[in-house]
Amino acid sequence: MTTSKTRAVVLFIITLVASCNAADTAKSQPLAPAILIFGDSTADTGNNNYHPNANFKANRIPYGVDLQGKAASGRFSNGKLYCEIIASRLHIKELVPPFLQPNLSDAEIVTGVSFASAGSGYDDRTMLTTKAIPVSYQPTMFKNYISRLKGIVGEKKAMEIINGAIVIVSAGTNDFTLNYYDLPTRRLDYPKISDYQNFLLKRLENFVKEIYNLGCRKMSVGGLSPVGCLPVQMTTKLRSGKFRKCVERENRDALLYNEKLQKLLPAIEASLPGSKIVYSNIYDPTMDMIKNPTKYGMFTLLLPQAISIVS
Repeated sequence: MTTSKTRAVVLFIITLVASCNAADTAKSQPLAPAILIFGDSTADTGNNNYHPNANFKANRIPYGVDLQGKAASGRFSNGKLYCEIIASRLHIKELVPPFLQPNLSDAEIVTGVSFASAGSGYDDRTMLTTKAIPVSYQPTMFKNYISRLKGIVGEKKAMEIINGAIVIVSAGTNDFTLNYYDLPTRRLDYPKISDYQNFLLKRLENFVKEIYNLGCRKMSVGGLSPVGCLPVQMTTKLRSGKFRKCVERENRDALLYNEKLQKLLPAIEASLPGSKIVYSNIYDPTMDMIKNPTKYGMFTLLLPQAISIVS
């Protein structure tokens, strides 16, 4: 089912493509030559299934129940991930394979893959807990991808594909939950949440510049969702009473991080000639879904106070 979150992001990406003069708008023609995906579980289409040390793997039901074959595929979803819905709407491909999947066809390589890993983050310390593939290592995977792509289509065509590809970057939540809120390892280094946010944003900036230097030009960088409404956060912060509630402080932190990111991205874009870098608002559509589930065809057995927000 297409949600408000998906519609908002798809519209955003289509706007990105149009603003970059991505030529043919015919319905049957791809609006970009490929899609390249980096990040965490929100973008991992199955890499962790082939990463033996990873602690988080979506290799069991109910994951994948709405995919063809109704089998878990490594996606942390009942069906497609939002980035794959974007790929479909842009007529690139229906499913985006994980780069670590064995025996990837040349055709799959040419139209793009995911390098994301569930449990990943911008802070390398996050991976001490999750054993995921760090965001900082994903450009190394990308370099291997580029080498194979050049072997398929030649160096010139390969760079044309990468220059024209839609690049999705989605990470950050694990850094806050695993390093600051639940396991406060980073609080010793950054007593103020604003300082840790700045540290992560610098890591994000370095990452964007690294993949730009490898040829990426059209990028969508996702902000944080309402972190305080994640089930794990509501459960660990459960107070007396029967119902879990969103943690307002963590949601405020997410909003502040998103505000900083929105200011940072235009500055990064200005420093990288030929780039187009846009901010993807995940927070507002997700919060609307939480507050108004029936609007999206969902329902809850919980009473209204179960999803109220408290400090």
